[in-house]
Amino acid sequence: MARWDLALELDRRSDVPLYRQIAQAVTNDIRRGRLRPSDALPGTRTLARILGVQRLTVLAAYDELLAEGWIATRPARGTMVSPELPELSSRAPTHEGVPARAGFDVPPSPPGELPYNVPAGALLFAPNRPDVRLAPAELIGRAYRRALRSAPATLLGYGRPQGHERLREAIAKMLASTRAIAASADDICITRGSQMATALLARALIRPGDIIAVEELTYRPALETFRVMGARIVAIPLDAEGVKIEPIAQLAKLGNLRAIHVTPHHQFPTTVTLSAARRLRLLDLARTHRFAIFEEDYDHEFHYDEPPVLPLASADRWGVVAYIGTLSKVVAPALRVGYVVAPRLLLRAVIAHRLHIDVQGDRVLEFALAELMEQGEIQRAVRRARREYRARRDILAQSLRRTFGDSLTFEVPAGGIALWVRSDDAIDIDDWADEARRCGAVIATAPTFAANGRSRPFARLGFAALDRAEILEGVRRLAMARRRLLRAPRTD
Repeated sequence: MARWDLALELDRRSDVPLYRQIAQAVTNDIRRGRLRPSDALPGTRTLARILGVQRLTVLAAYDELLAEGWIATRPARGTMVSPELPELSSRAPTHEGVPARAGFDVPPSPPGELPYNVPAGALLFAPNRPDVRLAPAELIGRAYRRALRSAPATLLGYGRPQGHERLREAIAKMLASTRAIAASADDICITRGSQMATALLARALIRPGDIIAVEELTYRPALETFRVMGARIVAIPLDAEGVKIEPIAQLAKLGNLRAIHVTPHHQFPTTVTLSAARRLRLLDLARTHRFAIFEEDYDHEFHYDEPPVLPLASADRWGVVAYIGTLSKVVAPALRVGYVVAPRLLLRAVIAHRLHIDVQGDRVLEFALAELMEQGEIQRAVRRARREYRARRDILAQSLRRTFGDSLTFEVPAGGIALWVRSDDAIDIDDWADEARRCGAVIATAPTFAANGRSRPFARLGFAALDRAEILEGVRRLAMARRRLLRAPRTD
């Protein structure tokens, strides 16, 4: 394969995002013939270093090119120009399909959540996914059919945008018993997953120019949602006690902090728990300076060694917390059911935005899930998954320590669905991830979650989506990748 002779200049003052400029440059070189089918392209890390951009920027560019069919990835061969290119010219009229290009200007779009681009046969240490093989699919299917038979006239029509009252009541009871949140059905809006809940809150509260604080390592789809709304993002540092409070206090004193997005129970991605003192201080700051707290409580069901820490919302007496939860982690990701608990004034705005963009959710599914919650079936499924995930956590931790020794360090979290591991300086963490992919194991490294672009020698290894044998095989592949890197001559 030929190697691309890179000739690319980026305009950092342009309104066109850098990742889009990179993608367009590659496309142009393919059209001009400078790049031919099967020509090799630089790896994402190499190209990022050459261009002086973040690796995530190159990943976003390659992701766009992959989606459009201009490039392809092959195990052990890396990224290359696609052997079968899309139509290079639109001059000849065709009626075989929808045109690939729009006949008008399309504003730049934000990068979506970067896919993990898992090669066939690879094992993904998914950072935030449950095991769908543990989902109570038969129970859900039967409940769905019962719902259709019992009340088709009411469930198949339009309903309230905040979701079916029966499910909201079931969630309110669950929150009261497990999270000490005293909410009624009228305090809850059902959404299609937690990301939709975050997006609705952002639409309801954020105006262009508002300052939104986020944890310096965070869930990127939420971060991009705030950016789309025109927010100015401020990344707040983390330590072993969670998000640091003093930088938030300094920001709040300036008087223009609109909201902060936090994951205090199991911080995403580091897994640390926000300390009790910091929780109280954060609530007090929000009360004093009148900013909102978006609390995402995404995996509280999975606690192993001790009872789960109660959320900020359970101690909120001033209406400063908007609580985001999901059933997708405990049922199945494909069944998009999340929810927001918020002060009534904010909730009304959330419901109005929900009505404008989605009208309502799946009323039949909501009715079916409510029945399963009332019967205790969802709770039993959670207990079964919790036992299995605890075993998987322990197997992953033991296998990593046995295999890597002191070269990989981590704390075993009391709950959650992932480990946050640190690699020693013998190898670069992103090089390890790249080599691991070639060996058939896919991991997410710290830059995937960084709000401020800083590189760190960490990775989040999810254990929930892999069974016990897959975890052991995945660790073996990670070890193979590390051995290859240690044998390879250094180029820097």
